[in-house]
Amino acid sequence: MAGIKKKDLEIKLEEIPDHPNPSPEKEQYSTPAYIASDILFSAYVKGDIIGKVVADLGCGTGIFALGAAYLGAKKVKAVDIDEEALDIAKKKAKEWSVSQSIDFERKDVSDFRSDVDTVLMNPPFGSQKKGADIPFLKKAFEFSKTTYSLHNEKTVDFLEKFINDRGHDLFWEKRYMFEIYNQFKFHTKEKKDFEVIVLGIKIKRE
Repeated sequence: MAGIKKKDLEIKLEEIPDHPNPSPEKEQYSTPAYIASDILFSAYVKGDIIGKVVADLGCGTGIFALGAAYLGAKKVKAVDIDEEALDIAKKKAKEWSVSQSIDFERKDVSDFRSDVDTVLMNPPFGSQKKGADIPFLKKAFEFSKTTYSLHNEKTVDFLEKFINDRGHDLFWEKRYMFEIYNQFKFHTKEKKDFEVIVLGIKIKRE
């Protein structure tokens, strides 16, 4: 979509609802629009969205999937095991007239089998289950050429080693403050901010 501005994209993404019944075990925290728009716009200007096949692994209500379709992806694979989240994403895709560009797949990410150009994702941070983000990264490494993945900043040293040990190229990093509002019983504060990092990874294959 020629001439789009990042702020306009952020405003558009703010239309996407959060999950109405999020699961703490699945760490279903919605990606804030200002973070998603920055990641999407960065991928857009780097040539990783327009005309590309894009996947959003663990798409939730679809902020990366819908954003990629809106920015001109050739096809988007939106994958999540949660039917309620997918229903919300599908409804918004119809409202945005991008349904024809998105294949919604209700399945565990481990069952995803499709070569794509770009993965955009916000996997679980591993707060409830340590290493919960690793299966998402492994799947992205298996089927994508380029991956943009959001993680808890505290794990960056481990993740950098994990990526480098597999011969992939970590070409971009950026930190954000991620806001989580009180939505589960174990949350004692109205809002908590913690630092996250997006990792841009070029996948190397023999």
